[in-house]
Amino acid sequence: MLRRTLLMTLSAVALTAALPAAAQTKYAPEYRLSTVVGTAFPWGKGGEIWANLVRERTQGRINIKLYPGVSLVAGDQTREFTAIRQGVIDLAIGSTINWSPQVKELNLFSLPFLMPDYKAIDALTQGEVGKEIFKTLEKNGVVPLAWGENGYRELSNSKRPIRTPEDMKGLKFRVVGSPIFNETFTALGANPTQMSWADAQPALASGAVDGQENPLTIFTAAKLHTVGQKYLTLWGYVADPLIFVVNKEVWASWTPEDQKIVREAAVEAGRQVIEMARKGLVPPDLSMIATVEGLGVNVVKLTPEERAAFVKATRKVYDKWAKTIGPDLVKKAEQAIAAR
Repeated sequence: MLRRTLLMTLSAVALTAALPAAAQTKYAPEYRLSTVVGTAFPWGKGGEIWANLVRERTQGRINIKLYPGVSLVAGDQTREFTAIRQGVIDLAIGSTINWSPQVKELNLFSLPFLMPDYKAIDALTQGEVGKEIFKTLEKNGVVPLAWGENGYRELSNSKRPIRTPEDMKGLKFRVVGSPIFNETFTALGANPTQMSWADAQPALASGAVDGQENPLTIFTAAKLHTVGQKYLTLWGYVADPLIFVVNKEVWASWTPEDQKIVREAAVEAGRQVIEMARKGLVPPDLSMIATVEGLGVNVVKLTPEERAAFVKATRKVYDKWAKTIGPDLVKKAEQAIAAR
């Protein structure tokens, strides 16, 4: 009897060893991927690309379902990062802005007028600063895999062209739920109102707020010109990098081979998102701006002198938040941008 039991045990061990690693690991039938917007936008499209690549390359072992509109946290994008850590969300492509209340270093990308061009963004995300940010995220309980991009957040409103800080005085602008945005718009004389993206469009349509700030891909896909946004200023005051992450426990449940597949798929999807976010906005191709003008929107392009006035008006906000973010990290970012 003992001999028979021993033989059965050895046979089971041999059979298990012969199985592929993934078959020995219990995978969930579905993994939940959170994004703020849907597939009509580059951000949401990136989620779809990532999910499809992973499903195809793992032969369906990892089945990712996209949940746009941060629906897993009732539309509150500022709760998304906490929900990832808690396991309510398995994967996410998140905004550095939305996650900055939980990870103060992410406010780096919201410092007003830190990044003057796309090369400056790349100098941060693809260099030592980006690596340091990823290490910080790992310490905060998630596994960061790749960078994407939502784009430069340009200013629109329903009242008048904006060329100077004085033009913003008294106007109500919808901003995201991050304190640095409140302070930046207050410094410019505007009245910032924090609300989710789900609430923003009805507020613009009703006139409860006068304007908003978002990348042009959001402006066009959401048809903001139809809700009174007739004036647009290209001021490039902050850009919004995106980060592809996985919950730590979910990541640990996958085999090293599947982890490699998910990471490589994230990098590939991130690259495509960046290309989509910049399409028509990088000289010589400025077709996105022409598209917006074709919608009947008055587009203001600030001169270097005009931009300098906004930089000066928000400098105190920059200096204050540099201390909160970490002077060493901010200095490293400034040096990386200067050397681009």
